[in-house]
Amino acid sequence: MKIVIAPNAFKDSLTAWEAARALEKGVRQALPHATLVLVPVADGGDGTAEALARATGGQMVHARVAGPLGRPVRAVFAVLGGGLGAVIEMAAASGLRLLAPRERNPMRTSTFGTGQLIRAAVRRGLRRLIIGIGGSATVDGGTGMAAALGYRFLDARGREVLPCGGNLKEIARIDAEAYLRWRKSLREPLELTVASDVTNPLLGPEGAARVFGPQKGATPTQVEQLETGLAHLAGVIRRDLGIRVASLRGSGAAGGLGAGLVAFCGAVIRSGARVVLDAVRLEEKLADADWVITGEGKLDGQTAFGKAPAVVARVAKRHRVRVIGVAGSLGPDARRLLRGDFDALFSLCDHPMDPAEAMRNARPLLEQLAESIGALLASDAGGNIRGEALRNESATKT
Repeated sequence: MKIVIAPNAFKDSLTAWEAARALEKGVRQALPHATLVLVPVADGGDGTAEALARATGGQMVHARVAGPLGRPVRAVFAVLGGGLGAVIEMAAASGLRLLAPRERNPMRTSTFGTGQLIRAAVRRGLRRLIIGIGGSATVDGGTGMAAALGYRFLDARGREVLPCGGNLKEIARIDAEAYLRWRKSLREPLELTVASDVTNPLLGPEGAARVFGPQKGATPTQVEQLETGLAHLAGVIRRDLGIRVASLRGSGAAGGLGAGLVAFCGAVIRSGARVVLDAVRLEEKLADADWVITGEGKLDGQTAFGKAPAVVARVAKRHRVRVIGVAGSLGPDARRLLRGDFDALFSLCDHPMDPAEAMRNARPLLEQLAESIGALLASDAGGNIRGEALRNESATKT
């Protein structure tokens, strides 16, 4: 029996690689002779760089850059093996996890450090960059990132505007001269791909400010100020750079960093999960597989909308490989997934438990669950598992 183990990270508990190892250990207890292929995945958020570095035989590199509020932080990015380029997670430099709850204020935070990470990768001679843009602390439309690359944002009197969410409405002109000189000095094309699981536009009820602003600490008044600022920025970009970003699919990701990477750097936005699965060559590894085990912290009705486990399941089904989903918890609407590409769903917790306890014990719980799954597969001589949703759906998220 061949089983491909392809989990995403279990947020705040296990990286994708740690989850894959735990699943491997548990399944091996019940199926000692099975062929197990580990393919940790991601969708543009936490773990994307590590997953691709491991898959390509690359390495993680450290860089000291500005955090969301300007304080120095020690960030990492991945240099991929085989000359494939680099992977940068914007959250490593400009992420919400770098701030205490009381510090979260998208009127002040900036993506400047993300731009510094791009420069650090380019200094190493890397020209093909994947930018994962999940987990941001910012709503600056990518202006901070652009400033780190040489753009200048000027007010009506020609003074430089400090790029952050609260200052967007002050931008009267975009000066790209220094950036264009930098790009020309590289002598080779710079190719940026945005990896995102978010398809929200920049503006409107589903846009960066109104949907994601509150998650980053914005008050209702600030949400409207950010919306006004992003709309103003989109207008200046259209006038000065000739690029329309307001309704572009995915432009609202990471507080408008998606729009900024397209407008200021010529990036292309793609499904984060699809970018990762292509890079780790999942389709090749599915050859002759009998099962795929995938999952993440929570599986629910939203999983189907571009989350990594759903994309893994979709690819597996194209190859006629059956799919098991595992999660810290199953949302009330998780059973919808069984009407799609999943054959069975399992929750980590076999009874309700304190979230902190579940997170502390995520690894042994996942190993135990994997052993149970392995035993079930070992006894399933006819391969007749279908429509299972096992363990407590109300168990806590891990």
